Amino acid sequence: MLSSSTTSNSTTSDPKHVALETYWREVHSIEEEKDGEEEEEEDERKSMDEVELEEAWLTDAGLASLVTGLPLADEVPPPAEVLLSTLTHQQATTVRKRLDNYNETLKKRNRQPIRDVRDIFTEVGHKHRNAFYIKCKTNVQLMQPDWVLRDSPYSEGVAEHKRGKACWDCLRFHRDNNSELQVSLTCCMLREVFHCAGDLSSRDLTQLCFISHIELTTFLMTLGIHTKRTRPPRCRNRDSGVFGVPLNTLLEKDRKKFPGVKVPVVFQKLLCILEQTGLLTEGILRVPASAARVKCLRRELDRCYEGFDWSAVRQVDASSLLKLFIRELPTPLLTHTHLSTYRIPSELHQVQALQLLTLLLPEANREILRALLVFLRMVVSHQDQNRMSLWNVSMVMAPNLFRRHHGNKRSIAKRDEMEEAVGGAQLIRLMIIHQDLIWTVPKFLLSQVRQMNQVSIQKQLGLSWTSRLLRKKNDKNERDQITELCEGVIRVHAPLHTKISMVIQLEEQTTAKDITSRFECENSPVQHLYEVGGNICERRLHPDCVLLDVYKVNPHCDWLIKP
Repeated sequence: MLSSSTTSNSTTSDPKHVALETYWREVHSIEEEKDGEEEEEEDERKSMDEVELEEAWLTDAGLASLVTGLPLADEVPPPAEVLLSTLTHQQATTVRKRLDNYNETLKKRNRQPIRDVRDIFTEVGHKHRNAFYIKCKTNVQLMQPDWVLRDSPYSEGVAEHKRGKACWDCLRFHRDNNSELQVSLTCCMLREVFHCAGDLSSRDLTQLCFISHIELTTFLMTLGIHTKRTRPPRCRNRDSGVFGVPLNTLLEKDRKKFPGVKVPVVFQKLLCILEQTGLLTEGILRVPASAARVKCLRRELDRCYEGFDWSAVRQVDASSLLKLFIRELPTPLLTHTHLSTYRIPSELHQVQALQLLTLLLPEANREILRALLVFLRMVVSHQDQNRMSLWNVSMVMAPNLFRRHHGNKRSIAKRDEMEEAVGGAQLIRLMIIHQDLIWTVPKFLLSQVRQMNQVSIQKQLGLSWTSRLLRKKNDKNERDQITELCEGVIRVHAPLHTKISMVIQLEEQTTAKDITSRFECENSPVQHLYEVGGNICERRLHPDCVLLDVYKVNPHCDWLIKP
């Protein structure tokens, strides 16, 4: 009896055990709200058959032309050959397996495969792809930067980890448990690798998503993590109101009054109430509001959103409405693949997977998740007053961000359900801690986008190998003749300020902020420096970005200053 009592007391005092109780209370609260509602979703989430699965994967990877057999007239997405020519050996192997599986399934159904996978990979030129792979590996061995600055894909670094050894990345992943909420990026990282998805043009972002999709699948396969794709549920989209309305529909309405808004105004209002009056409230996010009152407020918001009286919304009301808004989205804010990453054994690799996954989110989902994570970090930073630790916040948000599709049948084993609960909370915890990192574009992905653009340009121009050499030589001669200066000279255009471009000699530490400051004037909007053309369509440069690094990888780009 004494032993049993002691065990019980120690378990109850365990912070993770207390946080787990928070999770189940939140689940129970959500299920109470759904009492009486129709459960139509379960039948819709049947597994896709093999052909549908592979077709969907290849489409998401920008390789739809390989299954349709039709050439793409539009330049975005780029031709399959362009994309395939930029892949590493492991990434190409992933695509080959998918195509093989697709063709084999068609044969079993007595249907003729459109193209043989061997023909496709013969066309793309193995020498060019392997040269890129070797170059990446050489750079890693010589430079040995931190894992976030690596030049080769994450999937290349996990082979040792899978064999039970300490991999290259894990050895360089240092996390201080006492300062988890500190910014994850050092100044060095900011200067060299701080590329956000939102800084890229839509074309570059589309290409980035294709490569991210292939790399994520390769990464998970190498780690032995298998994800099962399901048909998306039949969404009961609403055109009016606030709850259950697609994010893009809400944003379209909001932008008529607030141009350029990226997060729905109703979500911003709820966050504002919580930030102003709820951060010091004990149990904020955890303590539920009256179900009847939340129902009433929801009805009022749906009926007359623009004339809604926000002063009547209390802290607990705002907390419950915020979580309800996330749960009611027709398309989940996070995908099923997000939840599967909790099975990855290494915390470092979980962060890498989350980084790739956030790049695949639609822009509206990405922006609302960013706003939410900023707020959650604020809640945890006041945990001495509100008693909401990082684990408490993670546990209470997990069932709201990761939808549970088990219905009332409770068909899932209790042990698996517990693993899913803790695993989901672990991912929320990592997203809160490393939120500054997961929005960045890994260096190797941007390099592959640059290579895609380069190959695409060469393909369009139809230049031979000799012609390309001649062109490079002529370009260098023209640059030398125009500037008559040493390398590192750029010409900056600022159409809003002057019609004449400014010639600037780049120093080793010259940053984008140093250039834009030369064009600042009173009452002018905030200006940014953009890298345009060459091997990128357009990219807004971070103020701390070292320009000499950009110049070295894209010497033929234009430099443009604009808002």
